[in-house]
Amino acid sequence: MQDDGQYELISGHRRKMASEIVGFTELPCIVRQLSDLDAVIAMVDGNIQRENILPSEKAKSYKMRLDAMNRQGKRTDLTSVDSQQRLKGVTSRQQLSEKTGDSQDKIRNYVRLNELIPQILEMVDNSVIRDKGMLQVAMRPAVELSYIPVKQQKVLLDEMLANDNTPSHDQAIKMRKFAEENKLDENVIQSIMQETKPNQVEQFKIPRERLSKYFSPDATTQFIEETIVRALETLRQRERTRSRDAR
Repeated sequence: MQDDGQYELISGHRRKMASEIVGFTELPCIVRQLSDLDAVIAMVDGNIQRENILPSEKAKSYKMRLDAMNRQGKRTDLTSVDSQQRLKGVTSRQQLSEKTGDSQDKIRNYVRLNELIPQILEMVDNSVIRDKGMLQVAMRPAVELSYIPVKQQKVLLDEMLANDNTPSHDQAIKMRKFAEENKLDENVIQSIMQETKPNQVEQFKIPRERLSKYFSPDATTQFIEETIVRALETLRQRERTRSRDAR
């Protein structure tokens, strides 16, 4: 309850809104006396339990939860479970991992997303939403990009929007490395983004059954590929010889 005698809702906002839409004037509630820190923890726990939660929502929730737990551990009142665990040497991230089922590394990665500029963070959310009209950035490259200063993130954003392209994990790692060496500028970002990604290289495949009469059943894929390339090189050399002789 607040100083003015009003109660504050810390969880169930969507249920409250839905009830108002259908005309309900009452809603079952549990009233508890909570400190500001305990209220934050309860609110975040309620959000994390939702089935459909975006990466950005999880990132903010985990950060709020860890910040609250860290402040709670510094209180003189050590009666809470979290504070008792802190005394035993259990870190806030360990506690949160046990509560949510996400590994400590995964939690750390989600918290890192808070360092992204909003436009790139929206692209991370779109890796879940999958709106075809918007670019997508996967989780792994997003974590690497979170280590890039805001100024360079904005340059990268312009590059992505201009070319309708997002960085791969390897490209993001490169940019992070250049940023840590204070060498990441517009030219470097453009150069890295212009690199061909492995999934952009066109693959040419021939069904194995079409080649079965030319190779034994135990021939390896590598052997078949090398033999075909050598045969094509020989054919090209013969064609060049014929072309010279015809002159």
